[in-house]
Amino acid sequence: MNPRAACGTLLDASILFSFDRSGFRRHARSFAPADLDVDLAGRVCLVTGANSGIGFETSRALAERGATVWMLCRDRKRGEHALAEIRRATRSQRVHLVLLDVSDPAAVRRFARDFASPRVDVLVHNAGVLPPGRQVATDGHEITLATHVLGPWRLTRALLPRLRASKDARVVFVSSGGMYTQRLSLDDCEWQRRPYDGVAAYAQTKRMQVVLAELLAEELGTEGVTISAMHPGWADTPAVRSSLPRFWSLMRHRLRTPAEGADTVVWLAASTAARDRSGLFWFDRQPRSTHLLPWTRESASDRSALRELCVQATDAARAAARDDTAAIKSRRRATSRL
Repeated sequence: MNPRAACGTLLDASILFSFDRSGFRRHARSFAPADLDVDLAGRVCLVTGANSGIGFETSRALAERGATVWMLCRDRKRGEHALAEIRRATRSQRVHLVLLDVSDPAAVRRFARDFASPRVDVLVHNAGVLPPGRQVATDGHEITLATHVLGPWRLTRALLPRLRASKDARVVFVSSGGMYTQRLSLDDCEWQRRPYDGVAAYAQTKRMQVVLAELLAEELGTEGVTISAMHPGWADTPAVRSSLPRFWSLMRHRLRTPAEGADTVVWLAASTAARDRSGLFWFDRQPRSTHLLPWTRESASDRSALRELCVQATDAARAAARDDTAAIKSRRRATSRL
């Protein structure tokens, strides 16, 4: 190993000098500029949590390359502001806003039902939450689990026919380096028996995302859908400032820009170099190990249990929707007889 490579290996092992801004700029020396010199005209791209931070920068970068971008956001005001900013910056009118809370099963069903495009080429699961206390989604699941795991599972499954219709579909999970501290565990994943820890809940569900991407890649490996997970390093996003103020205060001079954090997301979504490399975990355009600590490795049964959790939650949501539909029809019939 040459001295420069040896130095890089040592710096990466430090974490601090890998996940920070200096790590990105060091890694970027090996990037192939032509990888993102691409024309995405005609490509249909969906980005959740697109109103700020990495989601915003991903949407902007895809729009700059000519893609039709659908920004899927929870908040109308922030979404409209972000939409206007991206349209102004890119001069593209092929950027659109849809209000969608991915933690809400009914909202996901409505979106998948009503979305007009017959094809989806890129689906970026970026929406994230880190609440100060335990919160639940509309279907009663803990909010980080619902937003980071169950929602992306449902949305991917609901859009599968449209992903299969693409000649080169990409699904990207935006995870977090914090997942390295956690082992996949479904023991009290709803945080009902233990004191709530938002940072731990966030990291645990980000670990689940990585495993979920691997499970989907195994399932869809022969169907032309490339499934990837990545982590952006430590980026200076509004979510970090609001949810981790102490970390931000200590590290603000070392944090990556949101665009630097989004770089690998865009690369996975757009570059031909990332095509057909499904099931990998990426950081700064390179596949990386999903484990840095030996005790974080999960068992095959843990992985199966995660998939079963997603299936059961989806089935329960569908059953609830059928019950609601039946109740509405019953009330309409009763009213019509009056």
